[in-house]
Amino acid sequence: MISRGQFGAVAMPRILDLLDRYQVRSSFAVPGHTAYAYPRLVKEIHDRGHELVHHGWVHENPADFDEAGERNLLDRGLEALQQVVGVRPTGYRSPAWDFSERTVDLLIEYGFDYDSSCMGHDFYPYYLRSGDQWSTDTAYHFGTVTDLVELPVTWGLDDFPVSEFVMGLNEGLKAPSAVEEMWRDDFDYAHANCPGGLFSLTLHPQTIGRGNRMLMLERLIQHFVDKQSKFEPMGEYVERWKQANPVDAWKKANPDLSGEFAIEP
Repeated sequence: MISRGQFGAVAMPRILDLLDRYQVRSSFAVPGHTAYAYPRLVKEIHDRGHELVHHGWVHENPADFDEAGERNLLDRGLEALQQVVGVRPTGYRSPAWDFSERTVDLLIEYGFDYDSSCMGHDFYPYYLRSGDQWSTDTAYHFGTVTDLVELPVTWGLDDFPVSEFVMGLNEGLKAPSAVEEMWRDDFDYAHANCPGGLFSLTLHPQTIGRGNRMLMLERLIQHFVDKQSKFEPMGEYVERWKQANPVDAWKKANPDLSGEFAIEP
């Protein structure tokens, strides 16, 4: 597992060069532990105009920790990116795409503008709620809509499950042609039906940096270019989206996502 991660350092230069060729500026979610291990590469990501996103301390699940532990993970990740590149990120991505019951409130307290870990939409952002409550024997309780923006993700647009073999856990090793077809079709649907929306691939350097995956990624980028897509870091997209979608207006337009019609008998 350590050597698999180390290959990410080999892959990073070729990934950055590919993005440069197509003038793509992106977002890189970097754990604090990784920033300390490969500071030169993390600086290069920043120097080439890409956004750095908080990604925990050592790729842990925040739901496994108590409040003090979760705060420590946020602090250590922030400290590492500050020390290595002098950046305090505005975005957060949970390493496990999982939250504790405190995560939303903590992200707001720490001053984050957006998260990208949840799956409550596909191609449009939404505002996260605080205080949701759920169980198997009571009605779902919708919490309060906050001003923390969610840029949604999905396992279907993540390269790790379809690519990486992990003994007893993940089969992976899908043909790049099959992955390319799936991702291209999702993009084409979004392009045709979701104007102004967001199409976000989750790519890991140690995975997408393999030869056949790099060729696939370049074909996809060319397809996106041909469709006159706009490439930008997530933080810049969030700034424009929030201006166009104030919280109160968004709640009115999305009553099912804000819980307005939910019944609690």
